[in-house]
Amino acid sequence: MAGGLMIAGLLHTVPALAPSFDALVADAVPGVAREHVVDAWMLETAIAEGVTPEVRERVASHLRHLAESGADAVLVTCSSIGEAAEEAAAALRIPVVRVDAAMAAEAARIAGASGHPRIAVLATNTATLGPTTRLIEREAAAQGVRADVTATVVEGAAAARAAGDQETHDRLIAEAVRAQAAPAGGAEPAAVLVLAQASMAAAAASAGVDLPVLTSPAGGVARLVEALTPSDPGTPDASANRPAPPGSGGTSASALDGEAADGRPTA
Repeated sequence: MAGGLMIAGLLHTVPALAPSFDALVADAVPGVAREHVVDAWMLETAIAEGVTPEVRERVASHLRHLAESGADAVLVTCSSIGEAAEEAAAALRIPVVRVDAAMAAEAARIAGASGHPRIAVLATNTATLGPTTRLIEREAAAQGVRADVTATVVEGAAAARAAGDQETHDRLIAEAVRAQAAPAGGAEPAAVLVLAQASMAAAAASAGVDLPVLTSPAGGVARLVEALTPSDPGTPDASANRPAPPGSGGTSASALDGEAADGRPTA
């Protein structure tokens, strides 16, 4: 907090998502300042090589920068780097929120309440499957839920988005959601479907299925709001840097103009 002004930090790997999250946070916490860091290289590298030590160091560097810039809490909007963000957050005195944490908790809760153990995950790139699956499994274990998490990549969706074809990206995701809701051969669908990446959220509404379909932006922002308003405002609250307990459910121009807050190009 600088000069009494509450500051929300946001770390992105998809430049196009920065304005969307900026609007969500502004609506959720009127008057809060937002500082964005966008670094597309981190996701590009995670897809090509995995979350390498270099990616982990870049995540840690960006989080330190946001903390040193006065952010009261940070939302990491990329699921692929979520585990790296948790590791780096352990060294900080401000909360760092994974965008998919609330979604994972809700998926486990729905599976537990339904008595049906299968939770289906859809992603558009393989880099997200591991971190999201492990997060859901961790949350399910914490809630005492026996979960069977299956994960699938929506083929062609990432390539369509990279080519600027958002319509095809959304159509492929909607088709994959419908296929999960009505599996071939009359198999029973999963209890809940999780869309692993925030960039998939816009496609969810067009699918038109009865199966619960969870997306991450709203839940991630809600967790950020909780982190920005701890029960004791005078006490630093780093609880978001640890695994969630069972059942828990003014803008910096640098990132929005195509440059990371530390001056690195965002690709």
